[in-house]
Amino acid sequence: MLLYDKVKNEIERQVTALRTMQQRDGTWRFCFEGSPLTDCTMIFLLRMLRKEKEIEPFVARLTSLQTNEGIWKLYEDEPNGNLSATIQVYAALLASLQYKKEDRIMRRAEQFIREQGGITNAHFMTKFMLALHGQCNYPPFFHFPMPFFFLPDQSPFSMYEVSNTARIHFVPTIICLNKKFVVDEIDIPDLNHIVGVNKTNWFHSKRSSVWQTILSEGKKLISYPYTLHHKGYKAAERFMLERIEGNGTLYTYASATFYMIYALLALGHSIHSPIIEKSVSGLQSYIWNTKNGAHLQNSPSTVWDTALLSYALQEANVSEDDAMIERANRFLLKKQHTSYGDWHVHAPALPPGGWGFTETNTIAPDCDDTTAALRSLTSMAKKDKKVKRAWDKGIHWILGMQNKDGGWGAFEKNVDKHMFLHIPLDSAEDIILDPSTPDITGRVLEFFGTHASNEINSYDLQRGVQWLLRNQEQNGSWYGKWGVCYIYGTWAAVTGLRANGLPKNHPAIEKAVRWLEMIQHRDGGWGESCRSSKEKRFISTSFSTPSQTAWALDALITVNDTETASIQNGMNYLLEHSFHNIEYPTGTGLPGEFYIRYHSYHRLFPLLTLAHYVKKYKK
Repeated sequence: MLLYDKVKNEIERQVTALRTMQQRDGTWRFCFEGSPLTDCTMIFLLRMLRKEKEIEPFVARLTSLQTNEGIWKLYEDEPNGNLSATIQVYAALLASLQYKKEDRIMRRAEQFIREQGGITNAHFMTKFMLALHGQCNYPPFFHFPMPFFFLPDQSPFSMYEVSNTARIHFVPTIICLNKKFVVDEIDIPDLNHIVGVNKTNWFHSKRSSVWQTILSEGKKLISYPYTLHHKGYKAAERFMLERIEGNGTLYTYASATFYMIYALLALGHSIHSPIIEKSVSGLQSYIWNTKNGAHLQNSPSTVWDTALLSYALQEANVSEDDAMIERANRFLLKKQHTSYGDWHVHAPALPPGGWGFTETNTIAPDCDDTTAALRSLTSMAKKDKKVKRAWDKGIHWILGMQNKDGGWGAFEKNVDKHMFLHIPLDSAEDIILDPSTPDITGRVLEFFGTHASNEINSYDLQRGVQWLLRNQEQNGSWYGKWGVCYIYGTWAAVTGLRANGLPKNHPAIEKAVRWLEMIQHRDGGWGESCRSSKEKRFISTSFSTPSQTAWALDALITVNDTETASIQNGMNYLLEHSFHNIEYPTGTGLPGEFYIRYHSYHRLFPLLTLAHYVKKYKK
């Protein structure tokens, strides 16, 4: 059978399979599997709530993830294991009371932790989790000036000059750090034996002139009257409460919700207060029961998965009038945002109209989810006036989020002041700002070039194109922030540039194609290590993954008018391995600390690429 015919048959099989997997409300629901951090924190919280029986499924899954070396890794090929993850699980297993220090799996983990330098070498978030439970000393001289919360929104030092992800986690963290808050409701075995030598080493010793300027501004705020500091706590509390979603979570993130619960306790709230009880209920709604036990998703990916699958199915020639697509689009229409969120600070004249990642998200839309939803709704918008109005609002919102430099970031506009990268925190360069990125910019450009070229000024399109061309790596790739990693960014950039008329013989395109073909594996597939995101250079895996193979192939298909050997070999790999869930994370949350196994990706992206192959090389 010809390759083309095999691809068509595989598409039919996958369309049928997805029909059976769609929920009644029109969604597709897959596990958003992150790092052990959320499960570990949930164990601590459940101990505090005296819900010991609910701990057991989390313990079962965490112990199943321990490697033969007795450590925990965030991805299969992580060299030497992950210190922070191992400490988190070690502490959580002790807190569960189901394991003791003397148990075999604990002794092996303890040896690794000691060899790696103990808690002092762990990530800031790990130290914070332990400090909350009296297992690690807070930094002794740290005190954040609470009058900071009264700075005008447009101040160069305003909290709105850092990313919303950083902001929503930092506010509750600051409260707990200032108050040196420690939970005293539960007794946890002492961890002093693995703390390490420098017990208070929380911050890097940066001495830059920019950091000194930030410190001097902070000292001015500290000198303000005590009453202002007291009111600052009230302002910080109000900040959190105003951003609680309907399900009780903070910004729909489990991690931020945990921090908020501890901050509210530090401010005097009862663990049984309605606010905290609803937050706990919201967290429990995120639990996904895996074959090995319970996992707490940090932020379920329902909108993202549903929008992209609906679009992939339409690309695979499923009509927008098909009941499956209609159900998905009705769900998406209900999830379009109508409320103003923090994004409004930097785009004050822009009305709502975006989409968020999680179905309970109503105030924190992002550019990637918005274009994903718009792709799914495009065909229907041409025939239905109500859908067209929603589509127009989404278009208007995404246009209004273009940065000054011509690119697009994830959540907010022009949050890219480099001086904040001098803050001496772990992962500052990855979490503090929300700058234009190749993956988001490329995907926005691909959407407009393919589906809505008449809706955007050609000058603005060219600004986006030029931003991508300026930010290509020397080897021909682009760095993707939200996927792993250079393959992801290169796919997004190439498809975005090609959709806007950049010729296939343009030097940037030719360079990208050479790079993609150079890194192709012998089995025809592509694979990239999560280490790439940490080291900021391409690192291959010894194996291929379906999603990364699909990204690379989709980029090559947009360039080549006829099939090449690379494309044919890649398609054969996809036919043999796609729709098999190779359990390797290809999503990035925080490099080195939080990676994502999207359980939808092994179906979603191969289907999209197979559909584009059939369209491009139609026999």
